[in-house]
Amino acid sequence: MAAHRRVGNYWHCLPEFAQARKAIWTAINPHTGRRRIDEAFPLELRANTNDHEMFLRLLNGSTFQVIGSDNYETLVGTPPAGIVFSEWARANPSAWAYLAPILVENGGWAVFITTPLGRNHALHTLNLGRATPDWFAEVSTVEDSGAIPLEVVEEQRREYHHIYGEDAGDALIQQEFWCSFEAAILGSYYGKLIVQAERQGRITRVAYDPALPVHTAWDLGKGANMAIWCWQITGNEIRVLWSINGAHDEVIPDCVAKLNRLPVTTWGYDYVPHDAKVLELGTRKTRVEAFGDLGRKPQLVPEHRVEDGIHAARQALPVCWFDEEGCREGLEALRQYRAAWDPDKRVFRNIPEHDFSSHYADAFRYLAMSWRRIKADPPPKPRGRTIHEMTLDEAWKLREPERPGRI
Repeated sequence: MAAHRRVGNYWHCLPEFAQARKAIWTAINPHTGRRRIDEAFPLELRANTNDHEMFLRLLNGSTFQVIGSDNYETLVGTPPAGIVFSEWARANPSAWAYLAPILVENGGWAVFITTPLGRNHALHTLNLGRATPDWFAEVSTVEDSGAIPLEVVEEQRREYHHIYGEDAGDALIQQEFWCSFEAAILGSYYGKLIVQAERQGRITRVAYDPALPVHTAWDLGKGANMAIWCWQITGNEIRVLWSINGAHDEVIPDCVAKLNRLPVTTWGYDYVPHDAKVLELGTRKTRVEAFGDLGRKPQLVPEHRVEDGIHAARQALPVCWFDEEGCREGLEALRQYRAAWDPDKRVFRNIPEHDFSSHYADAFRYLAMSWRRIKADPPPKPRGRTIHEMTLDEAWKLREPERPGRI
């Protein structure tokens, strides 16, 4: 309807591009036997259709395209007038951070539709909507909508109990049908540890200490697949200051430039995955050499199994302090990082779900495998002499400087 009221580009965004094709573009309405996209946009309204790009051009000049939050950067140059984010809790929050300024410039709008997935960015969006006068926000449970009979919900509950057990099954029912943001994320690797950090006050304002070097841990990719954690070591604490990821088409030099803009006086080591030593055919250099050319100090993380890295991350999280603002995006990724579900065997697989959370989680795994290798600098030697090096008279003068005549 909006595409006919105002000529412009309109997008429907799901968490992943492949998921968008299945859920929107090729989905069949079981009640009518017709493709849902054809019901929403009858052929009589279209000028042309591009199945490969899931793109429609309407006769009035507007366009409609189905996209994924994992590939939003590929649409640079086609500013939208309106976006629907479906399953927003499972999407990459970077998509909104990237697209919001474009919508503001265009006088456009956005709609966020979702069921909860823990206390992640979807809850932040809901709270923002409730607190902002020109937003509309609504939570509609299964009882509010009446869309599904409650007896059907209870049948689903019994099935979930059989698959996940009573506690996890009830949590999933609360999440999916009663819109609970408190329910646990099924299969989460670090969810309980992040909640523990919040309760202990370790997700707070963490000040940068200019007396300590700032180390980094990288998941090397391209664009949004590049993720970096910046952190300092003091005693047995890891102070995590910033989480950073690449933007559209950015590579290592672009991300190093971002780091150089941070208020850091001394950089420590850059911990990179073991395959960074592989020679790239295009440049005839390794990524380690690329870091060195940029004045960085790369260190290879020891080769390890993913499950060993996850175990190391679980050991490291209880001694981490996170800057709430600087690490907001990375923390959301750690909350959502979870085991993949096998729908056929009805069990969690021994591998992680691969989505936007994977890159930050991989970078944190490299941090966890590396931080104990850093030796903190010894404390500076006290100026002057200790009391053990003084004579009795000298020590007594420190104690009683204003009382002469003592025997």
